[in-house]
Amino acid sequence: MKQLILVRHGKSSWKYGVEDRDRPLKEIGIQDAHRVSHHFGKSGFKINAVYSSPGIRALHTCVIFLRNLRISYSDFSLSDELYDFSGNDVMEFVKNLPDQQQVVMIFGHNHAFTEVANILGDVYIDNVPTTGLVHLSFNVTRWKDIQKGKTEEVVRPKDLRI
Repeated sequence: MKQLILVRHGKSSWKYGVEDRDRPLKEIGIQDAHRVSHHFGKSGFKINAVYSSPGIRALHTCVIFLRNLRISYSDFSLSDELYDFSGNDVMEFVKNLPDQQQVVMIFGHNHAFTEVANILGDVYIDNVPTTGLVHLSFNVTRWKDIQKGKTEEVVRPKDLRI
């Protein structure tokens, strides 16, 4: 069985006049990354690999998850394919994951992650919000064989705010 956890980057700032790849997280984005990672950490999943878009907002969100979930940096890689907004490159990336990796977490952007969540999951999601997490499972042994799977969980940070 393969499991894919999609995490959209946290809320980012537009105030710095930097290129899109360099936009940082806002304070609420940092707080939400802590909330969602702590919530997901209660599931106890052993993540085999973590991949992130090189976009600063996705990478920063990813680093918060790595720390809070106590995932080794040796299990982490950057991938330009995850700096995608359509979903095409993300789908290609997922289908080419190494088959020995059973549980994979990826960090990236919308509209790509909403598109992928709806293509691969069995629950329609109107929009994966910033720092939203979608956990999908597939009853296959090879990543290239994944098609419509099961949406195990959708975490929206606003549902975790006190």
